[in-house]
Amino acid sequence: MDQSVSAGERTLRTWLLKGLQRVAPGSADPHHEESPAHQHSWWQVMCLTGVDYFSTLGYQPGIAALAAGALSPIATMLLVALTLFGALPTYRAVAKESPNGLGSLSMLERLLPGWRGKLLVLFLLGFVATAFIVTITLSAADATAHLLHNPFVPAFLSDWQVPVTLTLIAALGGVFLVGFSEAISIAIVLVAVYLALNAVVVAAALHRVFAKPALITDWQSVLTSQHSSPIAMIAVSLYVMPKLALGLSGFETGVAVMPLVKGDLAQRIKGARRLLTTAALIMSVFLISSSFATAVLIPAEEFAEGGAANGRALAYLAHAYLGDWFGTAYDLSTIAILWFAGSSALAGLLNIVPRYLPRYGMAPDWSRAVRPMVLVFTAISFLITVFFGAEVESQGGAYATGVLTLILSAAVAVTLSAWNGGRTRSAVSFGIITLIFAYATAANIVERPDGLVIALLFVLAIVITSLISRATRSTELRVTGISMDDLARQYVNLCGDLRLIANEPHARDQREYVDKAREAWELHRLRTGEGLLFLEVSVPDASEFAGELRVVGEERHGFRVLRMESTTVANAIAALLLYLRDQTGKTPHVYFHWAAEGNPIGALLRYLVFGGGDIPPLTREVLRQAEPDADRRPVVHVG
Repeated sequence: MDQSVSAGERTLRTWLLKGLQRVAPGSADPHHEESPAHQHSWWQVMCLTGVDYFSTLGYQPGIAALAAGALSPIATMLLVALTLFGALPTYRAVAKESPNGLGSLSMLERLLPGWRGKLLVLFLLGFVATAFIVTITLSAADATAHLLHNPFVPAFLSDWQVPVTLTLIAALGGVFLVGFSEAISIAIVLVAVYLALNAVVVAAALHRVFAKPALITDWQSVLTSQHSSPIAMIAVSLYVMPKLALGLSGFETGVAVMPLVKGDLAQRIKGARRLLTTAALIMSVFLISSSFATAVLIPAEEFAEGGAANGRALAYLAHAYLGDWFGTAYDLSTIAILWFAGSSALAGLLNIVPRYLPRYGMAPDWSRAVRPMVLVFTAISFLITVFFGAEVESQGGAYATGVLTLILSAAVAVTLSAWNGGRTRSAVSFGIITLIFAYATAANIVERPDGLVIALLFVLAIVITSLISRATRSTELRVTGISMDDLARQYVNLCGDLRLIANEPHARDQREYVDKAREAWELHRLRTGEGLLFLEVSVPDASEFAGELRVVGEERHGFRVLRMESTTVANAIAALLLYLRDQTGKTPHVYFHWAAEGNPIGALLRYLVFGGGDIPPLTREVLRQAEPDADRRPVVHVG
């Protein structure tokens, strides 16, 4: 019985960790990680991002009408201008400079090395999680709303908003558990059908508008009666434009799924730019035409809460002008694409989060695998859905805050990159775009501060869990590979017994080494003539979690020294001792003196943050965890 249970557990573990992404040996850099096993043409990947981007047609015209009233077509045109001349060039630049799907986060990380860059990434990951998780929950909730408002659906289901939404989210997670290629195939079909049906609805609506010129005249009369001049119309449209930010939701996912684009690096960049440009052009045409048709044809009261067009303006037109059967077909298509809109967000999360947190040591290693992370993100989506009661409007503020913050960070990143690269004209252009998005982000936060609160809760959760994970994983070996130069290898081979004296390098002058040799004699009775090796570790960047050890041999003032750089001192010494044991068959000994007395909590914090701390006991603990057999474990001496 125990054997069958054990076999079952192994089978489940194998299934869950299938396709575990590993960092290439010798590098902790995410740019060296392997590409996905399955890649696709750029237009196929566009369909995956399009289920998020294009699905906003299900609610964007209604949101624009609520925010701007009769001005919604003008406000939408300004949003389209911001899309084509702001967000699109920004993300085309991001695609070029961060082609591995890490987006603007990796650009900002490079600009701010060390802990500053990593803490900034953790902060922005909170907004990534906000935008992408709420994409899943909001889209599923809106799909449920379209389903329950269909005239053929029984009335008793009207209160089933939460159970139906949870079922849709679970089904989405199930698709990703089965396999990612299936998600791409589903997205292609959904996008093709949805765009075709939208084209029919918009064409029928525009035909109705132009067949009755009086409708346009009435709309113009409302505009002139409410606003004194065209300048006033534009001013009001600019004021309400941040409320339309959901129409910009596809750009971050567009660069997040770049690794799925088939081809080498240059082809991937070219394909991603085609993806972004094509999606933006298609969406711009639909946004302008749909906002105009809905503003002219639908009475204002129908957009309000409880109205027939609330959150489903194009569905309202489909039922009104093409009949309930066609309207039902449109509803089904809208429900399907809104349900699957979360797939691009989930794909983005599965690409971004495992590429940062495990590399920082701020998540378990299994978080590099797709299936466990699908289960984690699905569970979080369940909690968000229950918390908001599957209400679309209540999640809009958090969604817009996440989207705008990510676009703003991308604009800042490309502006700084252009400035540092000496491209002054580009830097000025992107700087203007940055200011516009800064205004939109600030205005959205002032209008709907609950979105910022939710985003900051995500940030807090990510930072706390990440730091706890980093602390619990701190005694891992954290070395991706070890290499020695010829002189270092020669020193090791010439030694009878492997006895290494740990030295914290300072001036590295003759007096330092003479004093250290005297200390070795006084504390451990070690003579310099016994083939002793000095071992020195420097920490250039303690914020990194893992890296390769390059051991360099050097003779200084008649003493033989092994030097290396690492993210931590204790872990590097432990890894080297195990390596020497395996290479030589001898048991290495390392000798320390006790560190200066101090607060043990302070020593622990120095270890976690600066890679130092109380080295001797930490080295022994790392060795103890890495080698359970005490007879084979290298020996740590402290005097």
